[in-house]
This record gives sequence, C-alpha cells and structure tokens, in this order.
Amino acid sequence: MSREIDRVKGYVEREVPKLMKSFKVPGFSISIVDKSGILYCEGFGYRDLERALPATPNTLYGLGSTTKSFVALSIMQLVESGKISLDDPVSNYVPLKIGFKDKPIRIRHLLSHTSGIPDLGTSTIILQSGMGFHMGIPMASVNDFYRFVNGAQNEIVDEPGRRYFYLNAGYRMLGHIIQNVSGMPFHVYVTENVLKPLKMFRSTFVKSVFERDPDRITPYRVDESGRFIPTPYPYPNVEDNPEFSFISAPGGLISSVTELSNYLVANLNWGVFDGRRVIGRESLEEMFKIHIEFPRGLYGRHGYGYGWSVIEGFFGTKLVSHGGSILVSTSHLSLLPEYGFGIAMASNSAGFPYDEFAQTLHAILLGRDPEEVPYVRVRRKMNMLCGHYSTYMGVDNAEVVNRGGMLYLVQKGVFGSITMPLIPEDDLMESNRFYVYSNGVRMPVEFVIYSDGRVDMYIERDRFHKVM
Repeated sequence: MSREIDRVKGYVEREVPKLMKSFKVPGFSISIVDKSGILYCEGFGYRDLERALPATPNTLYGLGSTTKSFVALSIMQLVESGKISLDDPVSNYVPLKIGFKDKPIRIRHLLSHTSGIPDLGTSTIILQSGMGFHMGIPMASVNDFYRFVNGAQNEIVDEPGRRYFYLNAGYRMLGHIIQNVSGMPFHVYVTENVLKPLKMFRSTFVKSVFERDPDRITPYRVDESGRFIPTPYPYPNVEDNPEFSFISAPGGLISSVTELSNYLVANLNWGVFDGRRVIGRESLEEMFKIHIEFPRGLYGRHGYGYGWSVIEGFFGTKLVSHGGSILVSTSHLSLLPEYGFGIAMASNSAGFPYDEFAQTLHAILLGRDPEEVPYVRVRRKMNMLCGHYSTYMGVDNAEVVNRGGMLYLVQKGVFGSITMPLIPEDDLMESNRFYVYSNGVRMPVEFVIYSDGRVDMYIERDRFHKVM
C-alpha cells in the first residue's frame, strides 16, 4: 500500500499545479485518508492573492453542496432516535403546501431529490444577493422562503419518487425539519451533534466566525478577462437570524480538508470516530445506496443516495462522492467504503475538475493505471484533437477548441465565421468520429491520428492537417 500512497502523492504534486493554471484556481487544498487517518495532505497556491498568503490543509473554505451529506446524516440521527420517520410527510413538520394530496412529498424524497419539484433557484437568489447581485426576489426570512416555494405548485413535474430533480430548496426544508424537531437552530444542531463529536472544532456555519479565523480563504470569482475578483462570503450570518438558520443547509458549511478528514474517517469506519459512534452503520448504508438512478454513465449504474452521489461499478467497487459550489468557493468529498479510502478537496474559486481528479486518485489507490479512468482518456483525446488545421497550401483554415468539456469546430473566413459543436459518435471518443448538426442534417467529421503524432480532419470534401 505504501507504493500506492507514493504514487498518488507524486501524481497530486505533478498534476495539481497544471490543473490550477488551466482552470484558473488561486488556491487548493487536499487530504487523502484511510480508516486510521490522514495519509497525505497539502495546500497549493494562494488562500489570499492580495496578501500572498498560502493555502494550507487547515485553510477554511466554503464547501457548498458537500454540506448535504451532513444534513442527511443529521436527519438519520433523528430517525435513529425515533423522532421522525423517513416516510413522514414533509408537511408534518414544515409549512410546505404544494404537491399531490394523495401522494405527499415525504422526507425520503427530499433526501434523494425525488420530490417531483424541479430546481427553483433558491441558492442562486441567495448566493448572488450575498455577492451584491440582488435579483429583487424576497428571500430574507422563513416566510419569504415558503411564500416562494409554495407559489411553485404549477412547476411540479411528477409525483414524488419517480424523477430526479436536484433541489436545494428541499435540503433547506430538511434543515428546517432538523431545526423544528430538535428545538435548536439548524446550525447549532449540526455543530453539537456532528461537528463537535468529530472534533471539527473550527468548522462552522457562522460567517462571523469564519471571518475572524486567520487561516481562511478570500473567495474569488473569475471575470471574462480571466482576472480574479475578490468577493464576500455569500451566505448570510446565521447567528443574526437564527430562525432562518436552515438557509445554510444545502451548502453553507465552512471547513478545512484537515477537519473534513475526520468526517471521512467516521464514514469509512461506519459511523465511529475516536471510539464514539456518531451514526449507525445501517443508516450510512442507506445513505450510500442508490435511491434514484441516473442515465447510464461511464461506469454503469449510478445515481443519488441520501446526500451522496453513488457509482456502483467503479473498478469493481462502490464510489460515493459529492461536490459543492457557492460560486466563489468549491469542494469535493469522495470515499471507497469497501476499501477504506477517502479524499477531501477544496478551492477558493469555481472550475477545478474534482470528479475527474478524485476518480483518478482513487484508481491509483486501487492499484490501477490512471489511463484506465475514462475522464483521463477523454481529456487526453480532446487535447490531441484540439489545435489549428489547414487544407492544402493553407487555402482553408479551421480550429478545434475545448470549451467547457465540449469540442467545437471554429471556421473563419473573409465573409464571417461559424462555430459548431463536435458531437462524438461514442462516449469515449475512441472511434475518432464526430458530427456537426445544421438545419436537421448531420455532417460527419472524422479524425485520423497517425503513429508519428500527425492528425488529419476530414469534413465533407476537405482534408485538414493539424498544423499546431
């Protein structure tokens, strides 16, 4: 196993700086654990560009939606204590008034994003307002929140349990259930019953506590010119309005990868940390189970559990993970429960390719070659195909570019330019065949890659040669 740890450490040290440059990430922290604790942790880049302060494993980041597994765990604690049931209608505990009377939205539906309600944009409203881009929609109180949600009856797409719609408002309602059932503000319950037992003493939902901590990030957004623009931490200070503490339930937790390591260790030990049981094994198994399936992916069956995404066939084992973003700070947690490995990552901007990177690191820990990871193979193929192309004697020219993980064909001429997505015929781009789509007609585009590294592109009558 020491060989795999050395390999994964070397891979992180080589690849993270490249990814930070490519995806415009000022600061990044990572921790890799097994059941016994931290195997490797490090910080890269700047937690604060203006003061040239380094990111460390102890730097506090805004986690975003990785908070959801903490919410789900808190709900399962209340289930274990007999205070609620997963089958209880949500309206038993909070003033949710929409849905189907004969088929109510139940707690389990909110946990698995299967309420039938599509995204209502509550986090967009709250986060943009916190960064100074107020949308004009009232969202400052419990009453504002439920007025907004209860006005969305006509938005409901299906009865509960049938379709997956990622719903931040649903996790806010779960936070409100925790608050009402426990008799304490949401953030206080999670702090007392999850964070403190896991010795996550610097982790917090309280903005003022975050702002007083000396090792914390400056959040950044990237403008159109690529400049890093410092922004405020976008969630409001929950202590100022404890009745609306659950505003932070979908994504308001603040933590470091060092303290998140304790959380991962507890999950890998099936709910036990430092000799103390925080949650039962059966509850975690339920959280790690697929409750709604996604369209078939690169590894076969995958879907959403309770607060976690789940891939069942990741190199023969189950991979449990979740990413999170508050637009100006992001994070990712992942675990291999059967093998006892976990990874926590965070950065102070958006854009880092967490899923791809986590899967690559887990593959290395399993003794696999990184090239076996589909994301790695796809990215390498895309990099190989991107570039400038010309026909014979440079009469016609084109460019293949990667924009947001999609290849585009850009053709420019004296009479204008056109940009078209290159749609692959197979998911892993192994055939090197694509097509562009115009006015209902598919036009094939084929690449030929030669053993000496040359690349040709064929479009209709034209043969293009990659020149750079």
